[in-house]
Amino acid sequence: MYAEEDYIMLSGIQHFAFCRRQWALIHIEQQWEENYKTTAGELMHKKAHEEGSFEKRGDLLVTRGLRIASHELGFSGQCDVVEFHQDKNGITVFGYDGKWSIVPVEYKHGKPKEHNADELQICAQAICLEEMFQTNINEGFLYYGENRRRSKVIFDADLRNEVKKVSNEMHDLFHKGYTPKVKPSKQCKACSLENLCMPKLQKTIKVSTYIEQNIHSSI
Repeated sequence: MYAEEDYIMLSGIQHFAFCRRQWALIHIEQQWEENYKTTAGELMHKKAHEEGSFEKRGDLLVTRGLRIASHELGFSGQCDVVEFHQDKNGITVFGYDGKWSIVPVEYKHGKPKEHNADELQICAQAICLEEMFQTNINEGFLYYGENRRRSKVIFDADLRNEVKKVSNEMHDLFHKGYTPKVKPSKQCKACSLENLCMPKLQKTIKVSTYIEQNIHSSI
């Protein structure tokens, strides 16, 4: 269990899963640069958050920008959308009759990714909501702007365990104030922090290779 003063941003789990160095540059060193993808994503999240409060649509309650936190994960943050579906086995919601089950929905610019960073983020949201409302949440959805479709995410034991493992790693690095090195890859081109990170400078070469390269370049 983490104390409130030790909470870190839940949204950082998506950065961390994509690249630990990117996460450290943003959340430890407080560095950031915009590109088209980050700007478009920010606009999408702003739209999802701006309406606020509860909206009732028949058997569905929708809330935007709900603030969440978890002592277990040491995270705090904000959900894009949380849906409350009428369910006789659900929980009570103040001001509304009946019982309700909870379904988090996270909005993403672009399309589904090859890695599971988005799945980790929405699962972390579900764990926060479970702790806050004392309930169980089995699934959520990722909405991608490029194909305008929802992708269902099942919060199984493997995904939950990975969220907890990553949370511990994030807290450990944050406490140490350490920015890790990473192996440069093709995904560096998609990162808005490429110019700040300078991944090519992290490569180390043998002294003999360095001398040989410089000899050839001087001939």
